[in-house]
Amino acid sequence: MSKYSSESIQVLKGLEAVRKRPGMYIGSTNSTGLHHLIWEIIDNSIDEALAKYADEINIIMTKKGEIIVHDNGRGIPVDIKTDTNKTALEIVFTVLHAGGKFNSDNYKIAGGLHGVGASVVNALSEYVEVMVMLDGKIHRQYFSNGGENVSALEIIGNTDVTGTIVKFKPDLTIFEPEAKFEFNVIKTKIKQLAYLNKGIKLTLFDENTDQVEKFKFDQGISAFVLDINSSKQKINENIYYANEIVDGIDVEIALQYNETFSDNLFSFSNNINTSEGGTHVDGLKTAIVKVINSYVDQHMKTNYKKFNWDDLAEGLVCILSIKHSNPQYEGQTKTKLANADAKIAVNQIVTDSFFEFLLKNPNDAKKIIDKVSISQRARIAAQRAREDTRRKSALDSFSLPGKLADCESSDADICELFIVEGNSAGGSAKTGRNRKFQAILPLRGKVLNVEKTLQSRAFDNAEIQSMITAIGAGIKNEMNLLKLRYKKIVIMTDADVDGAHIRTLLLTFFYRYMKELVINGNIFIAQPPLYKIEFNKKSDYAYNDNQLEILKTDERFKSKDYVIQRYKGLGEMNPIQLWETTMNPETRVMYKVTVEDAFSANEVITNLMGDNIEERRNFITKNAKFIENLDI
Repeated sequence: MSKYSSESIQVLKGLEAVRKRPGMYIGSTNSTGLHHLIWEIIDNSIDEALAKYADEINIIMTKKGEIIVHDNGRGIPVDIKTDTNKTALEIVFTVLHAGGKFNSDNYKIAGGLHGVGASVVNALSEYVEVMVMLDGKIHRQYFSNGGENVSALEIIGNTDVTGTIVKFKPDLTIFEPEAKFEFNVIKTKIKQLAYLNKGIKLTLFDENTDQVEKFKFDQGISAFVLDINSSKQKINENIYYANEIVDGIDVEIALQYNETFSDNLFSFSNNINTSEGGTHVDGLKTAIVKVINSYVDQHMKTNYKKFNWDDLAEGLVCILSIKHSNPQYEGQTKTKLANADAKIAVNQIVTDSFFEFLLKNPNDAKKIIDKVSISQRARIAAQRAREDTRRKSALDSFSLPGKLADCESSDADICELFIVEGNSAGGSAKTGRNRKFQAILPLRGKVLNVEKTLQSRAFDNAEIQSMITAIGAGIKNEMNLLKLRYKKIVIMTDADVDGAHIRTLLLTFFYRYMKELVINGNIFIAQPPLYKIEFNKKSDYAYNDNQLEILKTDERFKSKDYVIQRYKGLGEMNPIQLWETTMNPETRVMYKVTVEDAFSANEVITNLMGDNIEERRNFITKNAKFIENLDI
């Protein structure tokens, strides 16, 4: 084994002005970007674990707003690198593209190969303190002012363990005011990492609340599948699991079917969520289709039509995780794997081991095939329904829903579609809008809950047909964002419980049938006011009870000549009020819907919109403290 020393650290490029363009390195300066700093440091510790040098990682949220990450790995080298006359530790935290991961002798597997993580965290922090336990000594080095000030390396004690402790406090002047560390966001991330790296213990502690979460899964991704399926009725009791190394690629896969209509295939490469799939997913899909069709041909007496992937995906929960020494990705986001050898490796393992699983578990095999047969019939029925919808659209000279009040512009980049509940609100919105770029689609009644509905029934629903036709980009695997007619699709419902329910139904539809719109950032939620305050012929608006209380501290409330109106719905606003408060791009407030974590999104939708009443009750009880003015 080669020695891990300062000479292992390779400098590719000098430090650039990270502070001037943080979005280039952490994606954004909102809460997502802030949490990205934590992921960069944790990933370094995980890489030590992948290299079999660490098995425990502790994360602490301090009362001062700091984050501490402590692992029991080898410890970052602290000797002097001869060509720079600086410690390896200083280089890692002050120079971009510097690290030991470029040398495969030190890290066979690593989440990222850019070597920017630690230095970016340093550049975007008020200060960073690093303590390294190495060679029987505790070494300390301190960085401040975005990494411009660096203390001398000092030895502060003796130790009989190894590892690295990184403590940093972000420079909040760089981030948006509302950005803050959230316990549940960090918990979700480290739980996922614990599933993907079986046997590694990850602990999160919040000094502010004394909350503690500990994760260690010896069953790895099999436990992950069980967790996702915990609230669902399972088809096959036994989980198909395989873990083999083919041509240096470590392939791990686990799957189980349930009774739902949704598919949940999550893929990873070196712990990175490849949300757009890639070659490893292609190899998996091809193998599963081949195996099930072969099994049916050889072992089922009844005649079946050939299954395709859409038939087999419905109700599937599958985790695919590979570890590759040289992963290649399409684009800069690392969301789609491009290695051709990954497809071959995954296909080979699944073809051999999944067929063997079906042979050894004939009862499970029959249940799976019965399930996918139902899915196949539903797919054919849904396809007919979609074709009927297309034919109706083709016969309609306008080819758009009659109740759609379209905008004048055909430039999708500036066009907005407001989906509004009810004809009353729709009427106000149509009158108050800017006709040049704002379109209005009113819906009647509550949208169908697609989480509990067959696709064929969903496509028969008039409101869903209207949305699909108006948006124009297709659904599921047929989606083409180039055909999208509106860059912004805005859900505009009443600011009450019924409005929240309709909003949730619409979000469920978009997540299950048009997820690309969510991923691409095309879905928004309008924020209509809850109160109107009038005083001396002047008006002001409050969007929630807290804002109303703040407004009441204003001097004008000392006299009693004010009137507070609580809006029961959008229909109570006249067109001018709706424009000024909710639709005017210059003054409105809208929330962009994003899927930062597909697992959390899937869990929320399943628990809130699925059939399991007990899970829904538990979810609402657990999260009620985060909800204002909950009416039941």
